[in-house]
Amino acid sequence: MNSYHFIAIGGAIMHNLALALAKKGHQVSGSDDEIYEPSRSRLEKAGILPEKFGWYPEKIHEGLDGIILGMHARIDNPELIKAKELGIPIYSFPEFVFNQSQDKKRVVIAGSHGKTSITSIILHVLRDQRVQFDYLVGAQIEGFDLMVGLSDAPVIIIEGDEYLTSPLDRRPKFYHYKHDIALVSGIAWDHFNVFPDFDEYKGLFANLMKMTPKSGTLIYCEEDPLVKQIAETESIDGKRVPYPTHPAVIKNGKTYLITDQGEIPIHLFGDHNLQNLNGAMKVCLELGLSKEQFYQSIQTFKGAAKRLELLTEKSDGVMYRDFAHAPSKLKATVEAVKRQFPDRNLVAVQELHTYSSLNRDFLPNYAHTMDEADEAIIYLNPHAAALKKLEVLDEETLKKGFERSDLKVFTQSQKLFDYLISKDYKDTNLLMMSSGNYDNLDLPALEKKFKES
Repeated sequence: MNSYHFIAIGGAIMHNLALALAKKGHQVSGSDDEIYEPSRSRLEKAGILPEKFGWYPEKIHEGLDGIILGMHARIDNPELIKAKELGIPIYSFPEFVFNQSQDKKRVVIAGSHGKTSITSIILHVLRDQRVQFDYLVGAQIEGFDLMVGLSDAPVIIIEGDEYLTSPLDRRPKFYHYKHDIALVSGIAWDHFNVFPDFDEYKGLFANLMKMTPKSGTLIYCEEDPLVKQIAETESIDGKRVPYPTHPAVIKNGKTYLITDQGEIPIHLFGDHNLQNLNGAMKVCLELGLSKEQFYQSIQTFKGAAKRLELLTEKSDGVMYRDFAHAPSKLKATVEAVKRQFPDRNLVAVQELHTYSSLNRDFLPNYAHTMDEADEAIIYLNPHAAALKKLEVLDEETLKKGFERSDLKVFTQSQKLFDYLISKDYKDTNLLMMSSGNYDNLDLPALEKKFKES
């Protein structure tokens, strides 16, 4: 067994990789300047929580087999400097995952949206069909203790994002996995602070598609015009497999897939999820499963955490939570809920939390994203904008950006909570969308009120 040290061990994916390696019997240590829940408790339970927060060069010694470097670490990190001086191998986590999976068939799921959902569907189906696999996914999903699984399995399913790799490597993470099978779900501008030029952003995905080997497969959503254009005009050596939205019908608020075997009930809904599902099926078929096996297993898939996650329901309404923050995700999620329940009132609440969403120059990308909501509400914390060195967007600017004159805007979490708790939710669905937590808004209390309305 080997000995690894994590610089910036507290991150979501970093601490999961640390736990996965410890579970395999490797010796694991780490450092970070701050570690939040749930990472803190999970690392503590595994016996690998750093005793003190901060960076300690004395932790770096020649007995280490490798350093795993998190994106959160700075290039002048004292532990990193010491590791370079000692000549210890330094890996970003995508480089390390590739290093651990060179002999496996590598499946990479990429795209501006849908990555986690598609990856989660594939993992669910493979496990349900008792196929052995390793995995890397960007969210906690039902039935899996960790977000990373490493074993002797012959295949690995990787959620591959376009974020920068590490302080030492400014390339996108998904370049490092050297896929055998790649799926690209869609391209919609996001991460404005990291990729201020949209053409550069599109180019990242074009390069990924062109990396498909002659023996490999590129699976792509043909209903996304940018993905379709790149996949069908660029020189790509591997096999190309397009996919559209899977045919389906909605009956009494329930979605049924239309298949050769008849109508099959599923828990997912919305065009974006039907696209995700069809893409996941194409991957499963490439891995040797049949359509019959896929349809059998998809019926029990409940969804990934915070992806149209059902919080509570009553006879005339459902309350959902969703990770949606980028414009394309926001629009798809709002439309999905309204079309699933067209006769119910829809109250949609969106927290502007990311750098892109709080940026005045990026705001026009949100135009018409909440049109399908009967009541559209925006929450933003002026402190969050200040931390990102951005001006606080005023109500009129937001109304103009979303092109919605009746948009309600809140800048205090308590006032948002008071407003939502005072509402009558008869014949109403409530959709809470954020990559944050509305500054610790009391969701359980809101769920209780919603259910009792």
